[in-house]
Amino acid sequence: MKDLTFGTILAVFEEIFGRWLFWGMVAAAAVVTLAYLYILIRDHSISWRKFLLAQVSMPVGAVAAVWFVMMMTHSRLSNIGGPVDVIVLLAVAAAGAVGIAILVYTAQSLLWPMRSDERARD
Repeated sequence: MKDLTFGTILAVFEEIFGRWLFWGMVAAAAVVTLAYLYILIRDHSISWRKFLLAQVSMPVGAVAAVWFVMMMTHSRLSNIGGPVDVIVLLAVAAAGAVGIAILVYTAQSLLWPMRSDERARD
């Protein structure tokens, strides 16, 4: 692999996760992102109470993302070989943490919309 291109990265992810699972995860991420943008536009503000609960869920998302990648690659933490592996593992954990925070905030906002009196307080 001489050149690192976008097509190469897509091929690697499809190989790791399988074509259907990878594109299913991409579609799910797109749906959650669009729902999050809808919530932000609809509410015109962020509910800091919901945001706090979303932040509390971040460690769960980080651990779940690392566990998921470890299961898909049939790896263990003892297989970490160098600094690049640690950086990739930290990036996976960060992506999982941010992803679950957005998912939790979006789910809360869709299930319990902000009332007009809450907008004045938050």
